[in-house]
Amino acid sequence: MAATYFQAWRNGDIDSVRPLLHPDVDFAGALGSTHGAAETASGLAGMFAMTRQVEVIKRWVDGPDVLTWFELRTDAAGPLPVVNWSHVEDGQITRIRVTFDPRPLLG
Repeated sequence: MAATYFQAWRNGDIDSVRPLLHPDVDFAGALGSTHGAAETASGLAGMFAMTRQVEVIKRWVDGPDVLTWFELRTDAAGPLPVVNWSHVEDGQITRIRVTFDPRPLLG
């Protein structure tokens, strides 16, 4: 699941992420929060569009929880170290938490 999510991000393919999101997915990150699959996919699409490179450094799986440490590059900044914590239930992502220092992206 997490590998598919990050491969879709690398490809800028938000349509591949939509089926992975639970209808009531909850997202909270350094640049905002969303609730529901449509709102979350829209927010992720914006992040995908500004991304030039995503390099996964390490992934840890603990039952339904997946932590992915990665580096993000945009035209304005990078590499930015980022941690994504996804919770998966019944084959869909129900919760995403992302933390990083957003100051390089904010100018």
